[in-house]
Amino acid sequence: MVRIIITTARRLALKIASYGVMHLVVAVLVALAITRDWRLALAVGVVEPFFQTIAYSVHDRVWHRIERRRQLSRLEEASEAFTARLALMAPQEQVRAHGHAGHSHALPRTLKQVALKTVTYGLMHFMVAVTVAFALTRDWRIALAIGTIEPLVQTVFFTLHDRLWSRIEARRGRSSHQAPDLSSAA
Repeated sequence: MVRIIITTARRLALKIASYGVMHLVVAVLVALAITRDWRLALAVGVVEPFFQTIAYSVHDRVWHRIERRRQLSRLEEASEAFTARLALMAPQEQVRAHGHAGHSHALPRTLKQVALKTVTYGLMHFMVAVTVAFALTRDWRIALAIGTIEPLVQTVFFTLHDRLWSRIEARRGRSSHQAPDLSSAA
């Protein structure tokens, strides 16, 4: 059970870290294109993704709850989520609780949910980007330019990142359900 908890924590940390690296590279390149100052671009590129990664983690957890909300009591919801994340829930029970086997942060299936998740991400990103850029530059025009252009570019990369991780989680879910249970054979 400890191994399962550690594996789950590693996957979440890897997802967040990959988002942070992607965000860093895009932020530096966009800030460099706008400011033409590599020092300022590097400052924006290092500081802004730090705050965006925290905001992304909160955004991802909120959307996870929205996507998976059921009519369960808080205790039932907590225990169901815990057992699903640790892969302790039987596949049949996961299908009943989630509508599919496995528990993931998969991109929503309806176009309305995809659009709403992307729009909320873009707005959150805009607010953080403008605030950080203004704090670093003290120039509202540069802050607004960075805050407008950088989140648009990041939103495209966010969607690609989210889809990539959904595919990775789905593949891991399929392989873990297909793998024979060696502990019951003994």
